[in-house]
Amino acid sequence: MTRRQFAATVLLPAAAQRWNILWISSEDTSPDLGCYSDPYARTPNLDRLASEGARYTNAFTVAGVCAPSRSGIITAMYPTSIGTHHMRSKGVPPSYVKCFPEYLRAAGYYCSNNSKTDYNFDPPVTAWDESSPRAHWRNRGKGQPFFSVFNITSSHESRIWDENYPAIARQLTPEERHDPAKAVLPPYYPDTPMVRRAWANYYDCVTAMDKQAGEILRALEQDGLADNSVVFYWGDHGRGLTRAKRWIYDSGIHIPLLVRWPGVLRPGAVIDDLVSGIDFGPTVLSIAGVKIPAYMQGQAFLGQQAAPPRQYIYAARDRMDETYDIIRSVRDKRFKYIRNYKPGRPYAQHIITAERSQVLQEWRRLNKARELKGPQKIFFLPEKPEEELYDIVADQHEVNNLAGRPEYREVLQRLRRVQEQWMKDTGDLGLIPEEELDERMRPGGRWSVTAAPIISPSGGRFAGPAQVRITCPTEGASIAYTTEPGDKPRWKLYSHEITLKTSTRLRALACRLGYKDSPEAVAEFQIG
Repeated sequence: MTRRQFAATVLLPAAAQRWNILWISSEDTSPDLGCYSDPYARTPNLDRLASEGARYTNAFTVAGVCAPSRSGIITAMYPTSIGTHHMRSKGVPPSYVKCFPEYLRAAGYYCSNNSKTDYNFDPPVTAWDESSPRAHWRNRGKGQPFFSVFNITSSHESRIWDENYPAIARQLTPEERHDPAKAVLPPYYPDTPMVRRAWANYYDCVTAMDKQAGEILRALEQDGLADNSVVFYWGDHGRGLTRAKRWIYDSGIHIPLLVRWPGVLRPGAVIDDLVSGIDFGPTVLSIAGVKIPAYMQGQAFLGQQAAPPRQYIYAARDRMDETYDIIRSVRDKRFKYIRNYKPGRPYAQHIITAERSQVLQEWRRLNKARELKGPQKIFFLPEKPEEELYDIVADQHEVNNLAGRPEYREVLQRLRRVQEQWMKDTGDLGLIPEEELDERMRPGGRWSVTAAPIISPSGGRFAGPAQVRITCPTEGASIAYTTEPGDKPRWKLYSHEITLKTSTRLRALACRLGYKDSPEAVAEFQIG
């Protein structure tokens, strides 16, 4: 979309006000919603949200699985740049990298997360005012603007499994359930009753998620906040089925993205700009009027700091639980290039969690019986090709590899160059063996500990208010402080010198991503 075309989707420039910002995220969800012209879907609440705001048709995550994807979203950095690219790892990002809600907290926003984190590093207390199943914008101070996140888990892949699905089914009326016989399966899946049932179960999970999203949106309206709040809905990566989740085909990284910005985005707008998950945080900062840090690799797509539209989006697949792989991809609006850095390994490597999928179990059974046909066979090839190239417009399921076709040589060479340059420009850590990378981040396997903060002055008696400064020797450390007693106080973000007007016991701790938190520093102040 050109800037002129984009302007047609905007009603007015964003007013100079402190907008509330609400995120509703769902797990393992592709653009399988009614508003994306999917006739099989039953998603009336999100369809309504789309009619009231903008629907993005080219939004993608940087990984096809939750933890690397969410680490990119919370930091606005590619996981491959900050050491969070392996699934179920503990990365040590560079010292300058922060969780972006810190910048909002420093600007006076109340930031709540309900309640999943899963960032491939432990979330610091400085990231959120509250991160718990009870976290809500309703817990903020009077008149305080908020950034509130609600993570809906009912669409997670595990809910599709036979042992968990009944809990989803109980949330739906018979009319809301999806008929397996009416499912339209991708051509790479075998068409059997079991696969159809799993596909229908997934759509039932999406419907259950839609109902929860509707409850959150109604609460916003009931609180009289809908008109001064910007609402985002997005999926953390693609659907939780085999060859979607954990993969960087579009089935694994293409996500729904809806944004309602009253008076700014035209209701019913459709925007085809390429958007990456690492752009979400910078866009929130832009809407809130907070300067986007220069180090962030994500870019705003709305607000005063909006950047020109992307030409490409990028994604990566590395170790998935116990199974090692290295895959990179780049995509424009038409073509997808995939580079397999471990081409000798098959697609269908064994991953314990993934093996619980009914689809994969059925697929393996039919492969063993030699009953697969056409594109259904690709997933069980003994080796992956070194390069893959797909025309997404003509082949949305990415089953016709064009990498060896001479008429696509120029496209292949262009995207290959772009992909290799991206790895260089972003300092991709994926080609470093994980054991070596771990040793770089934690020599000898030892966790670094953030140094204790220094409270200055270190306490004492004062005739009037005391001006207190808190510092930390650890480069890049964030500092939290509280005057509350107990094991679970509410920690405030330290961003500038504080004034103590009454006698108090001041507690402070420091944290850095990938490090252990510091010991507490304590100072007693007697005022008056």
